[in-house]
Amino acid sequence: MKKILLVDDDPELRQLLATYLGRHGFDTLLLPDTRQLDAYLDRYQPQLIVLDLMMPGEDGLAACRRLRARGETRPIIMLTARDEPVDRVIGLEMGADDYVGKPFDPRELVARIDAVLRRGTQTAAAPVLQGGVFRFGDWSFDRATRQLSRAGESVALTSGEFALLNALVSNAGRPMKRERLLELTRGDDSESFDRAIDVQIHRLRRLIEEDPSHPRYLQTVWGVGYVFVPDTEASAESTS
Repeated sequence: MKKILLVDDDPELRQLLATYLGRHGFDTLLLPDTRQLDAYLDRYQPQLIVLDLMMPGEDGLAACRRLRARGETRPIIMLTARDEPVDRVIGLEMGADDYVGKPFDPRELVARIDAVLRRGTQTAAAPVLQGGVFRFGDWSFDRATRQLSRAGESVALTSGEFALLNALVSNAGRPMKRERLLELTRGDDSESFDRAIDVQIHRLRRLIEEDPSHPRYLQTVWGVGYVFVPDTEASAESTS
């Protein structure tokens, strides 16, 4: 069974979702808040985390931001009673992979969980066995091992960040529409909104650009989308 961790302060909702998810092949660990979150991640190694946004103590956004800051790459889906576009953007900016607004049909959560877990096995997100190591500036992007590093120091990438950078590098010099990037990174059945790509571009720029406000590599093509502009000496080396 696929193991996931659900953190929500509503005991009835926790039990309802645990029962429903169990019927759909998920072994669901339950927590009422984030006080034991780190211990559960280390001990049980869930494949995905479902975090409620509004909780006493550390809320879901703060927990998501903290986990991403320490290099945690497991997918995170946010649950919240607020479902305005600005709230979804904030959740994505903190590092969430997807966002479900309450109230919701449990079938929707199952569909989102399945989609996020599948994302890690889709062509754009999966390791590229023949892709080699792509170098640009001080960066080395090993697409076979999903490693982004500079001066030998690795930088953690979530599945979504890897998928987006991989899609752009694979099409270096070619402007990519947001819709096409959504297809490559989230699947044809994705219900994600265009702004999700903007948010992840923003996160990648903060990782790799010297000046994110004046990007060198991840450039905006107004009216179209984004393009990865490699150095003239950028190269893809064989992994053999």
